[in-house]
Amino acid sequence: MPSAQAIVLPGDTIAPSALPTSANPNKPLTLGPGLRHIPPQTITTTIAGALSTDSKKNAAWIEYNSGRYTPSTSDLVIATVTNSVSEAYTCTLTPYTPTVTLPHLAFESATRKTRPQLANHALVYARVVSASQDTAPEITCIDPSTGKSEGLGPLKGGMLFPISMGMARRLLSGRKGRVQILEGLSERLAFEVAVGRNGMLWVDGGNVRTTLAVGRAVQEVDTEALGEKGQSKVVERVLRGL
Repeated sequence: MPSAQAIVLPGDTIAPSALPTSANPNKPLTLGPGLRHIPPQTITTTIAGALSTDSKKNAAWIEYNSGRYTPSTSDLVIATVTNSVSEAYTCTLTPYTPTVTLPHLAFESATRKTRPQLANHALVYARVVSASQDTAPEITCIDPSTGKSEGLGPLKGGMLFPISMGMARRLLSGRKGRVQILEGLSERLAFEVAVGRNGMLWVDGGNVRTTLAVGRAVQEVDTEALGEKGQSKVVERVLRGL
């Protein structure tokens, strides 16, 4: 289970005792956003925030809120198509980050004839596969472990809602993120969501009223930093108004 262990500053060295211990000694330690490995065994921080660990996944990362997203390998993101060149789409993740590339064939079962034809401003749910400082980051709509889309691909309809980086991480953590708003609303409402680590939430409630209600409810929980009781009140209010 993930746990926040300490507040750290950029350049801090993480003590070995603060890192997770996996039950499987052969499972390598996975470093997430905000941590850097300096050979042979030093791990330092690159951003300020709370050190979080997950013993089950043998992973460690820094939880932080930032207005600027930096692509990291394996991140789930919601990208906006801005252009199409010979072999790939050019997409943006936020107004403040460099563009990323999405190969035309980076879709399940795609060929030159069957690949999706995406117009400018189309939304795509994708995963970051490379995030080098020397080249433009690349995203894909294929899960490399299965070769299938696994929920990735073009997002049709719905609306896009900006949320904080912290809220995006919490939503992607499931129950461990302690965000119950979507689960509460889903007891009475039918809707689809996609969460991007780049601070984007896509919602499709089948109609404008439901879509707006769900998206704005999540934004309220985010901006007001509501706990379980506060979220329950938002759920009750939203459902009464629909």
